Amino acid sequence: MTIFSFLTMIGGLAFFLFGMNIMSSNLEKVAGGKLEVILQRLTSNIWKSLALGAAITIAIQSSSALTVMLVGLVNSGIMELANTVGVIMGADIGTTLTAWILSLSGIQSDNIFMSLLKPANFSPIVALIGVGLIMEAKQQKKKDIGAILCGFAVLMFGMTLMSQAVEPLAESEKFTSLLTAFDNPILGLLIGTIFTGIIQSSAASIGILQALSLTGTITYGAAIPLIIGLNIGTCMTALLSSIGVSTDAKRVSGIHIAIKVIGALIAFIPFFIVRELTDIPILGATINPVQIAAIHSVYNIAMVLILLPFNQLIVKLIKKIVRGRQGEESEEKFRGLVIDERLYNSPNIVVSQCKDSTIEMAHLAYESFSTSLAAFEEYDEDKMEKINKWEKRLDVYEDSLNSILIRLSARELTDELNNEVNEILYCIREFERIGDYGVNMVNNAKNMVERKVVFSDNANREIAVLNSAVRQILQITVDAFEQDDVALAAKVEPLEQVIDNLTETIKARHIDRLRYGDCRGDTGIVLDDYVTFCSRVSDHCSNAAVTIIQTRNASRDAHQYLNKLKKGNDADYQKSYADFEETFQLPEYTWKKNKKKASAEAEPAADPAPAQA
Repeated sequence: MTIFSFLTMIGGLAFFLFGMNIMSSNLEKVAGGKLEVILQRLTSNIWKSLALGAAITIAIQSSSALTVMLVGLVNSGIMELANTVGVIMGADIGTTLTAWILSLSGIQSDNIFMSLLKPANFSPIVALIGVGLIMEAKQQKKKDIGAILCGFAVLMFGMTLMSQAVEPLAESEKFTSLLTAFDNPILGLLIGTIFTGIIQSSAASIGILQALSLTGTITYGAAIPLIIGLNIGTCMTALLSSIGVSTDAKRVSGIHIAIKVIGALIAFIPFFIVRELTDIPILGATINPVQIAAIHSVYNIAMVLILLPFNQLIVKLIKKIVRGRQGEESEEKFRGLVIDERLYNSPNIVVSQCKDSTIEMAHLAYESFSTSLAAFEEYDEDKMEKINKWEKRLDVYEDSLNSILIRLSARELTDELNNEVNEILYCIREFERIGDYGVNMVNNAKNMVERKVVFSDNANREIAVLNSAVRQILQITVDAFEQDDVALAAKVEPLEQVIDNLTETIKARHIDRLRYGDCRGDTGIVLDDYVTFCSRVSDHCSNAAVTIIQTRNASRDAHQYLNKLKKGNDADYQKSYADFEETFQLPEYTWKKNKKKASAEAEPAADPAPAQA
């Protein structure tokens, strides 16, 4: 083998790795981030996890890429550690398909149809189609498919170069003598592990082994330890991806390594003992690419079937080996949404997680303001503590989500994703402000208790109606956002107008009660703040609802939409408004105009009764 043959082999390896990278990355792009969403939602069952791991690895042609996805999902807290075991095992099965595709390079036939199955013969056609799609296609998805085809063609070209470079080795006595080193199973295992760890691709290692087997000098006895070793070496990518991540994310890599190492020990120790104690003729027979693919598949499938029943024990083992810092497991400090760096390449899952967190914000805002209203009926410090805790959580959510979404907006997004990002950005602000009013309202309740203010019976009856309306507008807004329901969102604006009318009427009646001595002037401030906070909350609900409607109907301008409603040109709006107005009616009240003003300035008793508003 000359220096030029060696350079050709190195160049073939470079083309192989480059083609694999191009094909894998574009397969992920075509999937549009949906793979991560599927992983997140459909891995609660071990059998589903196994099937998903195999399917996704076949789809993206990289078990290492799948493991990196899992590290990112666990590091972000999106996926549970225990749910990754089945996926990793499934990936070990899915990765065997690559070896079968590469084994087609060994086809030798005069039949034209059989010859077309040989990658060296059909890959130029694949490359031509791929280049055509990249140059002529208008849609980005078709361009990505073209890149996948070109990546496959480059990969197979690299395989062909490697095969051609090693052909002269069949006649080389030095190469033949070198292969005797592989007859040592331990050395073969180490070489397979180290080489695959360096190039970080078990597919490339298998490809090189299959190329070498075409020389007719590789035996079963040499190939089996190498195959076992390259399965261990493929863990290097997962190991590197676990640097600087959470403890559970490190454990994902630990599980991957444990499965590979335990599987290797289960297979290698019996193989080594049998080889040393007995003389099995087949171990000395030469092996071809198809047989290498078969051994690779049988080995991985057998290891998965053996280890699958012990999946939970593997998790427990890794938790004992990979320990977090003291107190980390019970750390309760809330950090908001955390997105792992690896997941920004999949905008779909980032937006999905931001939407889920914003839904949680919406529920927190509802609970906060609803609880603050209840504090007027029965005030206690526990309610205030809860509301303050929820408000801090809302603030953290707002900061983390703003940071994530602004960073994501800098990337190239589809129109649909960009609209979703804008909707979430607007809505998190509205929900956070509702939480602020929850704090303001409970402070108002505390102030009322400290000043011994109580609402009059008339005021209590009016406030009960207002409370019901505010709780309903909050619930409708939360449901509309969570369910992406435009019809529900359209009901918010008429109810907001009804609430505005209620607050104006309550304020007017309050002034009358002041005039006729039903309450003291200094205590009326509490009621005024109460209705003002309710009105502001309904305004924020309206803002969120209009944003939802805009997102689902990009042609609708917010100002034009609201102007149309206010002018009474929308029949649905008018009907909803009439229904809400009928539902939330203030009780009748007859003013006692002949009543003299209460002697508010009278000399106070030793223990004054609570003032009424």
